[in-house]
Amino acid sequence: MPLAQPKDTPAPAPPRRARAKTKFGAAATRTAIPAADGSLYAARAKIQPQLVRGTYRRIKWMILAVALGIYYFVPFIRWNRGPGEPSQAVLLDLDKGRFYFFSIELWPQDVTYVMGLLILAALILFLVNAVAGRVWCGYLCPQTVWTDLFLAVERLIEGDRRERLKLDAAPWSMEKIALRTMKHSIWLLIAWWTGGAWVLYFADAPTLVGQLATYQAPPVAYVAILTLTATTYLLAGHMREQVCTYMCPWPRIQAALTDEHAYNILYRDARGEPRMSAKQATALRAAGQAAGDCVDCFACVTACPAGIDIRDGLQMDCIQCGLCIDACDTVMDKLGRPAGLIGYDTEANRRSRAAGGGAVSRIVRPRTILYATLVAGIGSFMLYSLVTRSFTAFSVLHDRNPLFVTLSDGAIRNGYTFRLSNKRPGERHYALTVEGLAGARVEVVGGTPRDMPVPSDSTQEFRVLVFAPAGLPAAPSIPLTFTLTDPATGESIQAQDHFKAPAP
Repeated sequence: MPLAQPKDTPAPAPPRRARAKTKFGAAATRTAIPAADGSLYAARAKIQPQLVRGTYRRIKWMILAVALGIYYFVPFIRWNRGPGEPSQAVLLDLDKGRFYFFSIELWPQDVTYVMGLLILAALILFLVNAVAGRVWCGYLCPQTVWTDLFLAVERLIEGDRRERLKLDAAPWSMEKIALRTMKHSIWLLIAWWTGGAWVLYFADAPTLVGQLATYQAPPVAYVAILTLTATTYLLAGHMREQVCTYMCPWPRIQAALTDEHAYNILYRDARGEPRMSAKQATALRAAGQAAGDCVDCFACVTACPAGIDIRDGLQMDCIQCGLCIDACDTVMDKLGRPAGLIGYDTEANRRSRAAGGGAVSRIVRPRTILYATLVAGIGSFMLYSLVTRSFTAFSVLHDRNPLFVTLSDGAIRNGYTFRLSNKRPGERHYALTVEGLAGARVEVVGGTPRDMPVPSDSTQEFRVLVFAPAGLPAAPSIPLTFTLTDPATGESIQAQDHFKAPAP
């Protein structure tokens, strides 16, 4: 039931953000102020950000071009791995269970490298957050990159913010239908190519493109493309800032990881307040009175893709993209005032200036040292293990039933199953030796211990028998070391097991 207002009590004045919404249109800010009738839900107001020009906008354009170029064209880069091997530089081959990255080849057994990369990525994100806040969100996040691309298409077709607001408010006409149809068609085309580029990482790109064009590709490829087309179109074209605010967990995690020495986009209120028009500020300064540099033009609000007012302080919605800085610097330049009213700064700096002190900068502090040390340590360990890793996988499984066999001449026989994986492109031949049991004799069923062939890029099993002469075993379990050596490369690998015998 709506809350009743006393008859003799005037209605409260609308908050600043609500006034901004009334003054600059429904798209000026994404307000979440409860309705006057007591409702706890406020419908989303569509945000139409203004195009700005400046340093941070240029950085975002460059990152967008590089990121999209890498994503769309990397599947077509060729890499020669030899005959019979895939020639795509970056490929996740699900059929063979291989991941190829230029000269690096990972098998399912190498999943630890994937886990290490995920841990390393998380630590780098923590380090970047400790130094410069949510710059990942503002510049490199896929949601931000594709949203920027979709907004660029929207501006190209429908115009900048003012024209788009007029088009939103205008009744449906042939012109409006044509503009909207063109915009959504290009959005769907970009989304379709985004989904198509994704599946190219899982098969040979030129071959799969031909199969898709002739409707001969596997059904799962079409399902994946349609799914990614729909999600890209919805997330980048329609949901936009809602993904960052409501769906992404990082804003909440980031708030727990940041501190007063992390650089974030802040409004320098000590310089900007009190806000007033340029004429009022000039008159007050001529009279020797204080006047702020902020002229309350709301350029920072209309430029923000999240629709927030950075002057209200650091907010969870802010993705630290820097567009409000460019917008404010443009206004300050026109007014002949110094830039930097809004900029990357730390809370410690802001408080120090408010108290009349100097700048405080502590990029190197325990938090950043810890993250940097972990990143360097884990990265170095992963690089060393990758460079020195063996291209042969070797495992030994002892027979369970029976553990041993006593032969008619008193000799003891143990059976083992060897599994060898050859991770090189050519066939390899291994020689087997055993240590730990004097006088032991080794046989390979269907082969010889001096030549155990394993085809290229495959796994082979061998049945191996170890014999101990009668009366030789002095204990019921004797440790053995099996060594496989590739005579061509000199590479060797070992595995341990036990030789079982009757109790003496």
